[in-house]
Parts: sequence; structure tokens; C-alpha cells
Amino acid sequence: MFLKSLRLTNFRNYAKSEFEFNSDTILIVGPNTSGKTNFAEGIFFLSVGRSFRAEKDGESVSFGKEVAHITGTVVFSKEGKIEDGTKLEVAIQKGDEDGTARKKYKVNGVAKRRLDFAGNLVSVLFLPEHLDIIIDSPSLRRNFLDNVLEQVDRDYRAATISFTKGLRQRNALLDHARESGIRNEKQFEYWDNLLIESGSIITQKREEFITFINDSRKDIFDFAVFYDKSVISKARLLQYKEAEASSGVTLVGPHRDDVSFHMYNNTRRTTHDIKQFGSRGQQRLTILQLKLIELTFIESTIGQRPILVLDDIFSELDQDHIKLVLEEIHGQQTILTATHKEFFDSQFLKKAGVIELKLK
Repeated sequence: MFLKSLRLTNFRNYAKSEFEFNSDTILIVGPNTSGKTNFAEGIFFLSVGRSFRAEKDGESVSFGKEVAHITGTVVFSKEGKIEDGTKLEVAIQKGDEDGTARKKYKVNGVAKRRLDFAGNLVSVLFLPEHLDIIIDSPSLRRNFLDNVLEQVDRDYRAATISFTKGLRQRNALLDHARESGIRNEKQFEYWDNLLIESGSIITQKREEFITFINDSRKDIFDFAVFYDKSVISKARLLQYKEAEASSGVTLVGPHRDDVSFHMYNNTRRTTHDIKQFGSRGQQRLTILQLKLIELTFIESTIGQRPILVLDDIFSELDQDHIKLVLEEIHGQQTILTATHKEFFDSQFLKKAGVIELKLK
């Protein structure tokens, strides 16, 4: 899998920019606020159909503009031969005052739903904040699971879209019931069944991915992942009925999942929580290993090596960790962003395609 071109129009700080990629390794260099993370975000939009940022997607449209366009061309190899390019396009229309955006997707000019758009370009994204997956909030760990599985599993995408819609509607019913003191059980029955069905798929797929992680070879750092799943069922919804009536939100389901990372002792018989007992260096080695496993998982699932996007992580790593990353970037197209060329030796720079961004 190879990203041949990327075009950003009215997207964040890009008024109209086009990039062509003719190398397996691309280095994007620019000072802070020059648009490096926005560049990575554009690639992620083409992969998943949404932003990786917490803000509303509508906020990605340039100030004073109504619509942003992201276009990319992807080529694939099959049995050693390069197939014709696939053109992907996302149009983001700035929405209401709350930032809710309307998005349109096209593949080779044909309109698609996000369900069928995502996964045409598959990428592994590594951001500075990913180094805090272990110690940060559970939502960051859930996002990691979603960002991997939504790209490679259509059933997972369908389940997350359905679950998100159902959760929003059910929470609205709970809030109304709390305010009015009236609960319509017939209304709850439909959304309960929807959440149970889609939530069960999400839990199963996450469990399979975590099993893959635990069974994978780990050359950089050995660890195990424990899955603290919040199973959703009729029995558990009944169990939490009174608590939900008081809180006005749904308290069980995959939106409450978490995972934890544990390192082995010398005998490999017991483990210690890396969040509590691991050093900062061990935590970062765990994430580096996790990203390499993500590459392997995607390749084993879709039969194509995804592209790897490393966004400004070298300013957060010491020289030993930088060396580890650079030793592992071969085998797929890799796009790196950095503030300075000095992070890389002359031999690397000779082989890489270098694009320099300026402050805008």
C-alpha cells in the first residue's frame, strides 16, 4: 500500500496544498505550527473518515471557509504487481454552531458511506500523545483499539456506528426520564437491544485483537495486555437500572472498557502493572512495541502492509528510542514529521524524500 499524493484544500492551515510522494520514506520538516500534525490528520481522515482529534470534525475547516477537501491517491501491490491508483476524497462541510460537520466520501468519484469508505487507505498513526496511552485516560486506550479495528474490519465499523447512535439516543431517554420522572420501557427496549447486539460485536473484536497482541513476538519489550471489558446485556442493564436513572447516562457497554499493560518478572509467572510500577522508559518501550504489533496485525488481516505515519514523536524520544524507531521503519511506506533534520543522519536523508513546510 502506497500513498502517491495528498491534496489539502481549506483544511486547517492549508489553503490549497498538493504533495507528491515518490519514495518509501518521506520526511516532512517544519517548525511548530507549520501544519505537520494537520498533515497527519489529513491522512487519517482518508483512512477512517474522521479526525483523531477530540474536537468536532467541523473545526478542521479553515477559518472563514465553509468546506474543506482532502484528496489522496493510493496504489496497491498484488502478487508483486502495482495496481491502478484509487482516488479517495473527503469533503467536510462546517456545520452548526456546536461544530457538528457534514461529511461526504468518494472512492474513484463514487459516493460512499463512511462504513464503506474507511479501510481503502490503511495507516498506523503514531503521535506524541500515544506515548501516554498507558498512563492517560481509558478513552485514549479505547481510541487506540477503535483506530486499528475500524480500518480493517467492516463489521466492527458497522457496530461502532450503530452503538454510538444507540448510546446517544439511550442517554437522551435516560436524561429525559430523570428530568420528567417518567420512563417509557417500550422506547428503552429498542435501544437496549441495539446496544446489546452492536456492543457484543465490539467486545468480541476487541478481545480477538488483544489476544493477537498477547500472542505476538515482542523483541523490543515483553508485556501482556489485560482487557477490562464492560459487557452489556439485559441482566447488566437491569442491574444498573437505578444507578442509570440517577446519573442519566448508560453505565455499561464497550464505551466503558479499559485495557492495562503488565510486564513480567524474571520467571514470567507474574506481572506488574506498567502504569504503576514501570519506569517512563519501560512505558515508552511498551508503546513502541505495540505500534509494531499494530503493523503486523493489519498486514495479517488485510494482506497489505499499511503506511506508517510518525508525527513529531522524535522530539519526545531520547537517542536510543529514536534509533529503535528508525530501525523498524522499513517494510512499508513511512511518512515522518519532525521539527529538525538533525534528528536524522546523512545516510537517512539521502534515501528519504524531504518536504519542507513553512510557517503560514
